[in-house]
Amino acid sequence: MVAEILILAFVPAVLVAAGAWDLASFTIPNFLSLALIGLFAVFALAAGLTLPQMGLHLLAGFAGLIIGFGLFAAGWIGGGDAKLFAAVALWLGFADLVPYALMASLFGGFLTLGLLVMRQWPLPAALVRQSWLLRLHDRQSGIPYGVALALGAFVILPHTEIFRLACAA
Repeated sequence: MVAEILILAFVPAVLVAAGAWDLASFTIPNFLSLALIGLFAVFALAAGLTLPQMGLHLLAGFAGLIIGFGLFAAGWIGGGDAKLFAAVALWLGFADLVPYALMASLFGGFLTLGLLVMRQWPLPAALVRQSWLLRLHDRQSGIPYGVALALGAFVILPHTEIFRLACAA
């Protein structure tokens, strides 16, 4: 029951918070990625993951961190995005990491194209007082990739091994 609640309520809540925070401020606070890591530790115990299973999930998280920081070093994503990607990779493990990365990349591409198109048009006068929208609309601003990472996780999560394990626990 605890594992189900974590994966059906707490993980989605943290992902929504990360995406919304990134959309509003172009940052993802460390405490959100740390919350996902802490929730995974509780989940692993509640779901009865074996030590080898936990180890593989940890390795997937480290792989996600290496990939994320490679993308950060290339200037393609922010540091908060890299940490969020690693925290989600920890949850998914190697079995679902590639489909997640592909889905997040797809959403990231759509988000990027959408923002580039939106930034070509003037912001409606009724929205000019919203500072977060001004930042989002600014052509010099980056892309809040945390939104794509969260959306990718939402789409892939119900089809993952960890989700099936949570529902069976």
